[in-house]
Amino acid sequence: MPLNPNLNSLAYFEAVARTGRVTDAAAELGVSTAAVSQQLKQLEEQWGVKLFRRQDRRLSLTLDGEMLFQTTTAAFRMIRGARSAVLRQSDSRQLSMRCSPSFAVRWLTPRLKDFLDLNPEWGVRVDASPDFSDFETEAMDLDLRYGSGNWPGLHSECVINDYVIPLCSPDYRDRMRDVSDDPARQLAASRLIHSVKALYQWDLWLAVQGIDMPVEQAPLRFDRSSMAIQLARDGAGVVLDSVTLAHDELQRGTLVPLSSSFPAVEFPAYWIVCPTRHMNRRIVRLFIDWLRDRGALFQAASRRSVEDAGCAIRPATPGEPGLL
Repeated sequence: MPLNPNLNSLAYFEAVARTGRVTDAAAELGVSTAAVSQQLKQLEEQWGVKLFRRQDRRLSLTLDGEMLFQTTTAAFRMIRGARSAVLRQSDSRQLSMRCSPSFAVRWLTPRLKDFLDLNPEWGVRVDASPDFSDFETEAMDLDLRYGSGNWPGLHSECVINDYVIPLCSPDYRDRMRDVSDDPARQLAASRLIHSVKALYQWDLWLAVQGIDMPVEQAPLRFDRSSMAIQLARDGAGVVLDSVTLAHDELQRGTLVPLSSSFPAVEFPAYWIVCPTRHMNRRIVRLFIDWLRDRGALFQAASRRSVEDAGCAIRPATPGEPGLL
């Protein structure tokens, strides 16, 4: 038996097994019935088994034929599905991406019109999902991910460095200043808002700062940064989260650093991730070039906002786990 069976013969076999008739399979495949019969004969000779028996002018599968059909029909169904997905994407001239939810809402969407104006002939599909794409089974061009950059076997490129600093509403800051002039004591008296999927968590930040906090009696924990940031803006407490996501609030003054004595920690946070082969697609290259440009401009503006708020900036170090 050949190690590599003839795929053409398997396709003819699958069509006959599924339709039950050589004539129906031939019509579906657009070939003659003689061609189908010849391929079936060759396949049975190659495999050394009988695949069909004839019953009432129809063909039925033998036990060996049924075993082969279960495998081939599943394989060809997957191939047809993949082909349809590729053709749909190609025909619709669409860029498909998956994006971390809060980044999609707070950063990408407000800037996306600029990309569409530059590329009006292209459509864009964005799935705002925390789930990473399976590029082998899903028709996704790329992911925009918040993370540490560890995606083995994939092209990954940081487009925005983030800054993390304790933020709160101006009223909440003033209330904590009434408690004490010492920023550490202000923080100890504050209610902490936890963004549980952020790379930089309160326990790490407090340890680096050498601040001991009392045991939290009613912790506030959210799995979306947008929710944690909103709650801090409403005056419910202090959030340790992405300046990238809170940039508009920081510029408008609806969020401010709890204390300018706390430095902002800088680390690579927002990434383009995709298989290297996807970089050959023109729309992917256009989008990545656009994202690099907008990311660089934004990062410069974000850095200025932190500095204008009076905070120093220090890079994260290898001693800060979860980041590097």
